[in-house]
Amino acid sequence: MKIWKAIAAATALTLVSFSAIAHDYKAGDLTLTHPWTRATPPKAKAGGGFVEIVNTGSEGDRLINVSSDVAGKTEIHEMAVTDGVMKMRKLEDGIEIPAGETVTLKPGGLHIMFMGLNQSFEEGATVPVVLTFEKAGDVTIELSVAKMGAKSMDSDKMDHSNMDHGKMDHSKN
Repeated sequence: MKIWKAIAAATALTLVSFSAIAHDYKAGDLTLTHPWTRATPPKAKAGGGFVEIVNTGSEGDRLINVSSDVAGKTEIHEMAVTDGVMKMRKLEDGIEIPAGETVTLKPGGLHIMFMGLNQSFEEGATVPVVLTFEKAGDVTIELSVAKMGAKSMDSDKMDHSNMDHGKMDHSKN
């Protein structure tokens, strides 16, 4: 009986370890973690993609292209406030990934832009994307699809950002 418990524990540990690294990708000195996107409504024409890129090397690299079969066009974009106006633009020269630094593609900033979606993104599914770097080359990743409107991949955690904590009764009854 003890041997079966040991086998079950080892199997569970293996599955947990595998799931912990399932969303990490390596290319040269780059590690790509937490790739995700948001679910889209059925007839949506666009969507965004997000990932964290860590450069552990001594030389910089550059994300120069993104591609995916899920959209008519896939580009590298930046969202920024200029003169009080939120603007989104394609980054023609890509994104610099400096040596020893982390660059995060996230909502409201640098991101992958999918235009002319061929299908909606369904929560719980994955979206395949190829990232092309100057030095590290092509890396195929899978973006996990979070719930619609998610601000991060941790969409199951409660979002306290819009709560008015001043009106909450914190007294003990």
